[in-house]
Amino acid sequence: MFAVIRTGGKQYRVAEDQVLRVDKIAGQPGEIIQLGNVLMLGGDQPKIGTPTVSGASVAAEVVEQGRGPKVIAFKKRRRKNSRRKRGHRQEFTLLRITEILTDGKAPTKKARAKPAPKPKSETSEGGAKAAKKPKSAKKPTAKGKTKATKGKSKKK
Repeated sequence: MFAVIRTGGKQYRVAEDQVLRVDKIAGQPGEIIQLGNVLMLGGDQPKIGTPTVSGASVAAEVVEQGRGPKVIAFKKRRRKNSRRKRGHRQEFTLLRITEILTDGKAPTKKARAKPAPKPKSETSEGGAKAAKKPKSAKKPTAKGKTKATKGKSKKK
C-alpha cells in the first residue's frame, strides 16, 4: 500500500519503512508525527481525494533534523565594482514512514529504538597493530660519499 502526501508545498509518494527527506517540520528526533494531507491512497482499492482523502493520515518518525549543503548566490554587476556574495543552507527533516492510516485511526507503532553503538574491538599483540612493517636499519650512504666528504668537492 502507498500514499501520496503533501508537505512543504511538494507532493511525495510514500510507502511503509521508507526514509524521506522533506522541508523542515517541527519535531524532535525519535518523535512520531502525523501527516494529514493525504491526496491519494493506492493499493488494491485506490482512493483519490477531492482534494484530500477524509480520515486518512500517514504516521512518520523523525529520524534527523539537519541542514543541506551550502548554496552560494553570487551577484556581480560588471564594470560597476559591485559584488554581492550570499550563502544559504536549507533546513530539512529526515522522516521514516511507520504507518499509513485510514478511517481516522491513531498511530499504533512506537518509534524505533536507537541501535546500540558497536563495541570497539581491542587489538592484542597479534592483532592489526602488530602486523605493521618494522622499520629498517639505517640506510647505506651513496657510493663514495661519507659524512666527512659530504658536500666537499675534490679539487685537482
